[in-house]
Amino acid sequence: MSASTSADTTPVLSYSPVVLSVPGRPADLQVRVSAPVTGTGLPVILFSHGHGRSNHLSSLNGYAPLANHWAAHGFVVIQPTHLSSRTLSHLHADTPGAPYFWRSRAEDMTHVLDRLGLIEAAVPQLAGRVDHDKVAVAGHSLGGHTAGLLLGARVTDPDTGKEANLFEPRIKAGVLLAAPGRGGGVLTGPMAAQVPFLQSIDFSTMTTPTLVVAGDKDDSRHFTDMGPDWHADPYTLAPGPKTLLTLFDAEHGLGGIAGYDAAETTDEDPERVTSVGRLTAAWLRTAFHPDHAAWRAARETLTAAPAPVGRVESK
Repeated sequence: MSASTSADTTPVLSYSPVVLSVPGRPADLQVRVSAPVTGTGLPVILFSHGHGRSNHLSSLNGYAPLANHWAAHGFVVIQPTHLSSRTLSHLHADTPGAPYFWRSRAEDMTHVLDRLGLIEAAVPQLAGRVDHDKVAVAGHSLGGHTAGLLLGARVTDPDTGKEANLFEPRIKAGVLLAAPGRGGGVLTGPMAAQVPFLQSIDFSTMTTPTLVVAGDKDDSRHFTDMGPDWHADPYTLAPGPKTLLTLFDAEHGLGGIAGYDAAETTDEDPERVTSVGRLTAAWLRTAFHPDHAAWRAARETLTAAPAPVGRVESK
C-alpha cells in the first residue's frame, strides 16, 4: 500500500453502477466502487450487504459509513447489489433461490473477482492502482454468512441435501460483522424455519484468517435463545487464525454501519461506527502486511482508553 492514503481527510471517489452481465442471473450484477483518490497497490474489500427492511441500505447504496472509511484509509471497496436486495423486488417469489439467494450472494463475489480488471478499468482514475493479489471479504448480518461461505464455511443445501463448498481461494482475509452463528437445535426462534440454509453451517472448514465483530447486546431472539454469544460462533467454532472483537453495548447495527442516520438502527452511536471502521481497517492492513503495526497500535489504543469500546481475543 503506498503513501498518501491514511489520513481521515483523504478524498474518496465513489462510482456506480458498474454493470456486469452474468449469464443465467435474472438481473445484471451492479456494483459500487469506492477508492481513495491517491495511492497505488490498493488492496480490495468485497462487501456483502445484509437483508434489512430498508429499500436501499441492502444494496450498493448502503453501508456508506464503512465504505467511505475504508476507502479513505487506502482500500478499494466493491459493493454488489445481491438478488436479495429490496431494490430488486420485481423478481418473482418463485425465482430460484428467493428470497435470500444465499448461494447466488456468494457467487456474486466470484463473478466480481473474475472481472476485477474490467471493473478497475471502468472506474475513472482507478486503472493500474489495484493490487489484485490482496483481496478481503466483509459482510454484515446475512452478508456475514455470505462472507463466511467464501472464507471456507460450508452448509448443506436444503434443496439438494448436498454440501455446498463456495470457498474462494483468491480471498486472503475476512471480516464478519454481526454474522449468524451455529445452526441445528439452537435455532428455536420464529425465523428459524424460514432460513433452512442456516441449519447446517459448519465453521470447522473456515480456515482463512478472519476478524469476527460481535456486539455484546446483539440478542437475536428471532433466531435463537443463545443470546449475543451466537454471533461469536464464527470465532469460537472455527480454527485459527481468528480474532474476535466484542463491542460493548452494541446491538445488531453495531452503532449504525448500514447507513448514516438509519432509522432502523437500534443502537445509534457515531463513535462506535468510527471505531468499527478504524479497527477493521487496522486489522486488514496488518493481515495484508504482517509487519505493519496498525493492528497492534489499534489494540493498544483500545485497551488504554478510559472507556474501551470493546475487547479483543485471538487464537
